[in-house]
Parts: sequence; structure tokens; C-alpha cells
Amino acid sequence: MATSLTATLSTGVKTFTEMSAGRQLALIGMIAGGLVTAAAILFWAFKPTYAPLFGQMDSAEASEVMQALSQMAVPYKVDNLTGRIEIPQQKIAETRLLLAGQGLPKSADIGFELLQQDAGFGTSRLIEGARYQRALEGELGRSIAALDPVESARVHLAKAERSVFVRERTPPSASVIVQLKGSRSLSDAQVGAIVHLVSSSIPDLSPDRVTVVDQTGRLLTQDDDDKAGNNLSLDSLDYIARVESSYVNRVQSLLAPIVGRDRVRVQVAADLDFSRVERTQETFDPDRTAVRSEQTNEEERIGADPGAGGIPGALTNQPPQGGAVGERTEAAGASLVPSSRSQQTTRNYEVDRTIAHVQETPGGIRRLTTAVVVDYQDQINDAGEPVRVPRAEAEMETIRALVREAVGFSEARGDSIRVSSASFVQDALDEEVAPVWTQPWFLELAKILAGFTMALLVILLVVRPGIRQLAPQPPEPEEQAALESDGDEEQLALTDESGGAAHGEDGDDVVALSHQPSALGALMGPKGPDQQQMDLDAVRAMVKEDPKRVAQVMKSWLAEDGN
Repeated sequence: MATSLTATLSTGVKTFTEMSAGRQLALIGMIAGGLVTAAAILFWAFKPTYAPLFGQMDSAEASEVMQALSQMAVPYKVDNLTGRIEIPQQKIAETRLLLAGQGLPKSADIGFELLQQDAGFGTSRLIEGARYQRALEGELGRSIAALDPVESARVHLAKAERSVFVRERTPPSASVIVQLKGSRSLSDAQVGAIVHLVSSSIPDLSPDRVTVVDQTGRLLTQDDDDKAGNNLSLDSLDYIARVESSYVNRVQSLLAPIVGRDRVRVQVAADLDFSRVERTQETFDPDRTAVRSEQTNEEERIGADPGAGGIPGALTNQPPQGGAVGERTEAAGASLVPSSRSQQTTRNYEVDRTIAHVQETPGGIRRLTTAVVVDYQDQINDAGEPVRVPRAEAEMETIRALVREAVGFSEARGDSIRVSSASFVQDALDEEVAPVWTQPWFLELAKILAGFTMALLVILLVVRPGIRQLAPQPPEPEEQAALESDGDEEQLALTDESGGAAHGEDGDDVVALSHQPSALGALMGPKGPDQQQMDLDAVRAMVKEDPKRVAQVMKSWLAEDGN
């Protein structure tokens, strides 16, 4: 094996030296370029994928993070466009934990621990107040960043200094800037939660003085008109989708155990009313009355009318004649009979009265439209073959009744329900499996395989043809035919020459061989300690001088051995 490799290398070097300078340079460039290209492809394939370690950071904080990464021997690079620090993707989680143990980056971890730092001697009250406000803003930003859609948050507080000499104080206010993750967004409920979180943390801070803005500059807090309901909420479509999804889940959870989880499809269209209505009603019920107050007045008169009578004058003004005490005449008794009696009653009634202030909340259901499709049944026919047949009408009627109860069917609203049976395509019943190319490991594996493939193609198409040019070329078909046509004559000449020299039939030839041995004589001469190397040199000389004759001799030797 070693001898064959040495001979191959020697032949290659000899062939290379016999080439022209231009071909030598072209061959060297082709082989070297192919090897360098293959090495670069393999280096790219095995190079780890880099990902951002953190988001945007200040220059000072980025410098501290880079210094910590160097101490931890973690490879990193800086993006020239964004300035972000990137490290191998598989080391991101571990590196973040290690940096968090060192308190880096500081911008993401500033809170009340700022007050634990040594403020130095002679710190003024103004500096202490500013440090406390900065710590409070950091704690609020940290709490807001705990929400799932929020990546980071900053809070700015504006509080007027309290003074006993100021009668009208300016109320505090706050501004919140949130950095959202990717294409995530905050709902109105989450924005309201942020507003109330900030307002509840600051004394005398009203929720209407808190402003929330995202990273694009879009105002997330609602104004007074939005709060009053005069404008359509931005989450109306989301609310409709949640309502429809709720009804779909109801129907599917009810029918799945009966017909199968993948054999029913449900769609619900909800028509909702988002108008806000306020009205005040005052009603009276005449059939329901109650006595509020009652007053009774009775009057009775006894005897003659005590009023004056007769002719006016002196005689009329005379007093009556005196009489005996206890004396009672019939005329006097007759005058004691009541002359008149009156009775008057006043009652005040209270009529039933109802005053109602009604405020209708937007989002009421106007109409529901439900569509349900149930798959055919699988049965075996008389021939023993599986077939799919529609479901019985009685079963479909039972399903309709269940759907009506599940969605709360109301004829007064004009709801409609349609349940039908159809044959599902089998491909639609297959569970949706996450594509393999979405897995994190697939990209790395594809990258390595692509690198191997491209490197192999470069070696086979560029490097291998260049190396083959250094190997000995087989004879061309024309040369092979010439060898066969002149084989007998060349064989006889070579045999006669070698035979005569060996047997000494011709003295001159013997002398010539003794003083100037040929290559064939060297092969047939006595063996010495360096005979193997000499034989190789002799073979090379023979091949160089007359390769056709050597090939013919080898062919004749092989023919003799076969016989």
C-alpha cells in the first residue's frame, strides 16, 4: 500500500512538472479554490446561530454586558445596524440567568434597591426626593413589564411639590410607555388595568390623568367620548369573536360525544348591538291606590234660629220677660228639637307611581344564526364493504333540539338554526400536526446537511477533476488500436534484443550490455540489496522511452502465464 501510494505521488509530481506554467497555475488555483470553498461551507454549516441577548440598551450598559460576557468566555458579536449584542442561540437562557445574578442589565432592574446605594455625605433633600421618585418609577415599570404582551415599560411621574403657602395644588399625572412583544397588542381591559395600577400606586392620582402610549406613538388610553360610549370600541370585533366562539364551544362539546369529535362542524354568526341607551321612565298604576290622609267635619244646630227677628226699633231691643227657674213650657220644649245637621269628609288618595332610570349596556344580542354540519355514518353493506350513509331524520331532529337549547334559541329575536348531514373528506379529519420545519432543531440540521452537500459537490466537481489530471492517463482508443496492429513486430524486436543480450549470441551486444545495461537487462539481471528500487527506476525509464513496447511486452507475458 505504501509503495503504491509513493508511486502514485511520484507519478503525480512528475506529471505536474511536465505541464506548462499556465496549466500548473490553473490546476493549483482550481484545487486550492475548491478546497477553500469546501472548508468555508463546512465552517458556515457548523457555525452556531446567533440571536440577540437583550433588546436596545444604553452604550454604558452594553459595555458592562460585553465585559461580563468576556469574563464568562461566552462568544458574542455586535450588530452593526442595530447595535444589539448577539450570542449563540443555545446559550441565551443560561447567559441571561448568569447576567441577572450580576445585576445586568441595570436598566431592567432599577427599583427600590436604588435607595440602598450609598448616597454620600451631604445629600440634599431634593436629590433624595428625585432618587425616591426614580425608584418608584422603576418599580411601576417592572410591574407593568410583568404583563404577557409587554416586553418593557417606562413610567414618568409628574408630581407638584407640596407647600403650605399654595392654596390650589396641581394634581399629579403619569405617563407610561410600553414596548410590546413583536406584533402583540394590548386590549382595552389591559390598558385600563395599567391605568388603575399606576393611579392606585400614587396618592391623589386620578385615573383620567394617566396616559399610556406604545412604542409606535399610538395613544392607548381612551378619552371622555370613548368612555361615554359615543365611539365604537376598538375591541368590538374581538368581543364578537369571543361570543361566537363561546357558542361554538357549547355546541361542539354537546355533540362531540354523540357523533364524534371530528365529525361535527359548527359556525355561529352573532349580530350584536353596541349602542348605549339611557332612558328614564315614570309610570302610574290607577288600579293600585292608597289613602294618604282623611279629614271629617260634622256640624249640628238645636232650637230656633237665634238670629234677630221682628220690626227693628225700641221694643225689639227689650230683654225678655223674666220667669221662674226650672220652669219649662211646651213651647220651650218644642224649641229644643234640632233644626239642622251637616257632615263633611275629605280624603286624599296616593296613586301608585314608579320612576326607573334604565341604562342598557352595549353588546346585547340582536340575532343568532347557527349552522351545524354532521358527518355521514359508517356502515357495512350486504357485500361486506364499508359505506357512508346519511344519518336518520329522527337523529337529525334530536341534534336540532340539542342545538336550540345550547345556543338559547329565541323566535322573538329571529334566530335561525340549520343542521344538515354531509360526507366529510377524510383528509379534513386528520389532526393538524405542526410542520417539521417549524421545529427549532430542523433549521440547524438542514443547515448542516446543506453544508455537507455543497462541500461534497465542490470536491467532486472541482477538486477531483483537478487531481485526476495528475494521475497517469490510460491510452487513447487510437493508440490502443495501433498497439494491437504493431504488436507482433514490436514483440519480436524486443524479444530478439533482450534474448540476444541475455544469451550472448552476438559479442558486440554482450559488450554493450556489459558497459551500458538497458532497462530490460536491469530487470533481468542479478538481484541485489537495492534491486527493488533499481527495478522501479528501470520500469519508469522503459515506460518513458517506449510505453507502447512495454505495454505489448506485458500483454505477451500475461498471455504466456495464461497458457
